[in-house]
Amino acid sequence: MTRHGTDAITGAMTVDVEDYFQVAAFADKVQRHEWDSYPCRVERNVDRILGIFADNDVKATFFTLGWIAERYPGVVRRIVDGGHELASHGYDHVKIHTQSPADFRLDIRKTKAILEDIGGQPIRGYRAASFSIDSRCLWAFDVLAEEGYAYSSSVYPIKHDHYGMPEASRFTFRPSDRHDLVEVPITTLNLFNRNLPSGGGGYFRLLPYGVSRWALRRISQQERRPAIFYFHPWEVDPDQPRFEDASFRSRFRHYINLSLMEKRLRSLVKDFRWDRMDRVFLSNELDQECREIPAIVSKSIAS
Repeated sequence: MTRHGTDAITGAMTVDVEDYFQVAAFADKVQRHEWDSYPCRVERNVDRILGIFADNDVKATFFTLGWIAERYPGVVRRIVDGGHELASHGYDHVKIHTQSPADFRLDIRKTKAILEDIGGQPIRGYRAASFSIDSRCLWAFDVLAEEGYAYSSSVYPIKHDHYGMPEASRFTFRPSDRHDLVEVPITTLNLFNRNLPSGGGGYFRLLPYGVSRWALRRISQQERRPAIFYFHPWEVDPDQPRFEDASFRSRFRHYINLSLMEKRLRSLVKDFRWDRMDRVFLSNELDQECREIPAIVSKSIAS
C-alpha cells in the first residue's frame, strides 16, 4: 500500500460526506428538524478535499448522505466529475439498530435513488451511520443485497462505547450464503490479541501521524491486505462553528487536532497508494476470493 515498490498494495480512500452538525457526538444538542437552520460548510470542505485528491492523483469513494445530496447536488456532480465513486451513507444519519427492517429498507432505497438520479452512476456501496451494523441488526445485510447494493463498509471490529463488533472478521467477508454482498470492515491492527483502530476518524487526529503510518505499513507489508481509510469533510475545517455546551467528551472527540488534519491528510496521500472502494474490493480477483469465503452462520462473524 506504500507508494514505493512494485509490490505496493493499493488501499481504499473514503470520505463520509456529512456536515459538522450531523455527527452522532452532537445528536443530543441538534435535532434533525433544525439542520436547515445551521450554516452549511460541506460544499467548501468537499471542494477542499477534491483539490487535495486531484493534486495527488487520488481517487476515492464518497459515502454521501441523501440529505446532503438533495440540498447540494453540485457537490455530488463534482465528486462524480472528478472520477470518484459515489456511494450511500443513508439519508439522514440514523443508526441502523434504531430502525425497523422496513424503515431501513425505505431509507437505503430512497438514498440510492437520489444519488443515482443526481450522480448518474449506479450506487453499489453503502456505509452505515456510526458503523452501526452489529450483532443487533445483521438482517441489514440481507436488505442491502435485496435493494441492489454490492458491498457494505459498515462494521468496525473494535470495542467502542458508540459502535463496534469486535467479534467480526478484520477483513472482507460474506455475511450470508443467500447473496453475494460483501462486508469490508474498517481497518484494524491486531496486537496482543486486541483489534486497534487504524483506519482513520478521530484516532487519526488524536495520535501522532507516525503511529497511523506505522500501522498502515504493517498491515500492507506483513499482512498483505489493502487498508481502508475514512474521514469526514468537517475534519479539514478547524474554523467550523462550535457547540460549546456539548459534553467535554463530545467536544474532545470532535475538535481534537482539527488544525492538523489537512497536513496529515496530505502526508497520507503521498505516503500510500489509494483508490476507490469498488476498484480495490470489487475486482474480479476479489470477487472470486469472496465467493470462496464461508458465509456467516447466525451471529458467528469469525473469518
